[in-house]
Amino acid sequence: MTLQGKSAVVTGSSSGIGLGIARALAGQGANIMLNGFGDTPETIEKLKAEITALGVKAAYSPADVGNPAQVAQMIEEAAKAFGSVDILVNNAGIQFVAPIEEFPIEKWNAVIATNLSSAFYSSHSAVPGMRKKGWGRIINIASAHGLVGSPGKAAYVAAKHGIVGLTKVVGLELAGTGVTSNAICPGWVLTPLVQKQIDAIAARDGLTNAQASEKLLEEKQPSKQFVTPEQIGKLVIFLCSDGADQITGSAYSIDGGWVAR
Repeated sequence: MTLQGKSAVVTGSSSGIGLGIARALAGQGANIMLNGFGDTPETIEKLKAEITALGVKAAYSPADVGNPAQVAQMIEEAAKAFGSVDILVNNAGIQFVAPIEEFPIEKWNAVIATNLSSAFYSSHSAVPGMRKKGWGRIINIASAHGLVGSPGKAAYVAAKHGIVGLTKVVGLELAGTGVTSNAICPGWVLTPLVQKQIDAIAARDGLTNAQASEKLLEEKQPSKQFVTPEQIGKLVIFLCSDGADQITGSAYSIDGGWVAR
């Protein structure tokens, strides 16, 4: 258990990629602050029980990550519950797709707040404690869309490019302190967010779910296989390891060859 005694905050961790990362970190001995928005109390208790069954502590914050005061409170609560926040995984994200001239202003603002500003808020709150301790890991879940663009995703692509830029700046500012900042850029992962896009393709083109999934993958991902939350979790574990002490300000693609084209 390489992370025994460490504690992590993982935003957007009640499902999908975030939950996969939380499970991976807990499996290595890290205490976990779960975070999600709109989850039922029954769901949260089940998730906390799953995490504590791995022999670590678990807590939950319903913080809206687009709200700086709520994010600061979440970091403070995690530090009080566990003694410190050693690992911060900024994973929470939302999506909206429309051509630029039809893109609602309120949707732009919501995507930027949740996908980009939230990572600034949480890093702003967590870094002082990491600096003081002389060890920390900030891992931002960006996207292949943090490195390349796609039509109809102005806010998402802008936010994810911003995450990669923020990762570089924080990495430079904290170089030599024992605190690192890195980004992970997944391709298509079969999460509820991506399933909605598959459903839209199926409805639009009269396809089955399997056919729509294949169409989605063929367009971007040469491997024609989804990345899994478990695979992303393993990359997070590596970036938290001693072997990654000198890796900072970097963006790691895990995308089946998407951005290699």
